[in-house]
Amino acid sequence: MATLRPFTCDDLFRFNNVNLDPLTETYGLSFYMQYLAHWPEYFQVAESPSGEIMGYIMGKAEGHGEDWHGHVTALTVSPDHRRLGLAASLMKFLEDLSEKKSAYFVDLFVRVSNTVAIKMYQQLGYINYRTVLEYYSGDPGEDAFDMRKALSKDTKKMSVIPLSHPVRPEDVD
Repeated sequence: MATLRPFTCDDLFRFNNVNLDPLTETYGLSFYMQYLAHWPEYFQVAESPSGEIMGYIMGKAEGHGEDWHGHVTALTVSPDHRRLGLAASLMKFLEDLSEKKSAYFVDLFVRVSNTVAIKMYQQLGYINYRTVLEYYSGDPGEDAFDMRKALSKDTKKMSVIPLSHPVRPEDVD
């Protein structure tokens, strides 16, 4: 059984096993510290009873007006702890927090090739809002789906009406 708790600075020295997955974006230390400083409530870790980090979610709240939303920057679970529902639990945590902050929706970006994650997000109620061309670096860059889930504040579900055309990364607000 896992415990969800706030991510701490010390966790930066203990979470390498979680970041080894090639589909997990790994950032520089300053990037993690920026999130920890600005949105600490959106940075949670799933920890085993023995203290092992099983996964984490890192996000933020952003936007204005009807674009005010929770954003998932990173969600990952170590290969040894997959298929236990940890990713869904971490997503529920972030969604509930965004709901408390009166967000209209939660969004995230996922590689179009990451079919396992896409299926999970769809099962959690997310839709493909739009495709972002060459969002992920590489040669060639890989496209991403911008996936969204409306929250209760968006009573008319306007935030999840899909765009019919792809966009470029510079067009993403």
